[in-house]
Amino acid sequence: MSTTDSKHYLPAGSTASGPFRTVVTPESAGWGYSGLRVLELAPGGSQEVATSDSETLVLPLNGGCTVTVDGQTFEVTGRQDVFSRVTDFAYLPRDASATIASTGGGRFALPAARCEKRLPARYGPAENVPVELRGAGQSSRQVNNFCTPQTFECDKLIACEVLTPSSNWSSYPPHKHDEATETERELEEIYYFEVADGPVGPGVAYQRVYGTERRPIDVLAEVRSEDVVLIPHGWHGPSMAAPGYDLYYLNVMAGPGDDRAWLICDDPAHGWVRQTWADQATDPRLPLYTAQGKEQ
Repeated sequence: MSTTDSKHYLPAGSTASGPFRTVVTPESAGWGYSGLRVLELAPGGSQEVATSDSETLVLPLNGGCTVTVDGQTFEVTGRQDVFSRVTDFAYLPRDASATIASTGGGRFALPAARCEKRLPARYGPAENVPVELRGAGQSSRQVNNFCTPQTFECDKLIACEVLTPSSNWSSYPPHKHDEATETERELEEIYYFEVADGPVGPGVAYQRVYGTERRPIDVLAEVRSEDVVLIPHGWHGPSMAAPGYDLYYLNVMAGPGDDRAWLICDDPAHGWVRQTWADQATDPRLPLYTAQGKEQ
C-alpha cells in the first residue's frame, strides 16, 4: 500500500516485460539518465541484452552467470541472495550487445545510465567492493560501494547497495541531490527494494520522499521485495526497516553533471541528527556480510 501514485511508486511486477521482471527507462521515469532492468533467467537460460546509449552493469541479485561482450567472457560468481554476501559484477559499455547466461538460473539487476563515453567492458571482483558502515545506533547501515565515483570508473553511472538491519533507519537524515551547486549535484535516483522474509511470510519496509515548496513530491510507500521508488527530486529518507525484517535496496543514480560527483544536501530540519552519532556505537549486527559471506 502507498499514499503515492504509480508515477513514483512501482509495485513488484508492474513494469515487467518479457524476461525482465522490472523495467525502468529514462522515458518511463520521465527523466534523462537513470535506468534499471531486472533480468530473470531459468536454469540453463540466456538472454541477449542491448545497452544502446547507456553504460550498464550486470549485478547478480541471486545466482551466477557468464557475461559475453565485445569478444570477452566474464565469469560472475554471484550469490545466493542479496542478504548472503557482496557480489562480483560486470560492466557493459554503451552501444554493446551482450549475452548473459546462467547454468543455475537467477535474477540479475542491470542498472544503467545514458552516457557519452564508451569505456571498456570490465569485471568487478567482489573482493574489491568497499563495505562502509554509516551512521550509528538505530541509524546504522551497511553500504556496498561497488560503483561509486571513488571505487569504479564510469562515465555517468553511480550505484551502491544499502543493507539496513531490522528496526533501523537508513537514508537518514533525509537528503536531496536535485540542484547543481558547490555542495550538491543533480542526480535522478532509483530505489529497488528487497526485504528479508519472516518465519511466516514476506517482509515489509517503508520509504519516504517529500519535496520543496518549489518542487513538490509526496511519497510514503509501503515497500516489499522487487518494489521500486523513483526519486526525480526532493528530500528522500528515511528508508525504514520494520522490526523482524532486514532491508536491502539498490540505488541507481545519474545526472547531467560532467564530474560524476555524489554530493548531497541534508534537510536542515533534520541534519542535526548526525551530531548525535558521535556518542552512539555502530549496530553490532553490522556488517551483515562481506565478500566472504556472513561472519560465523
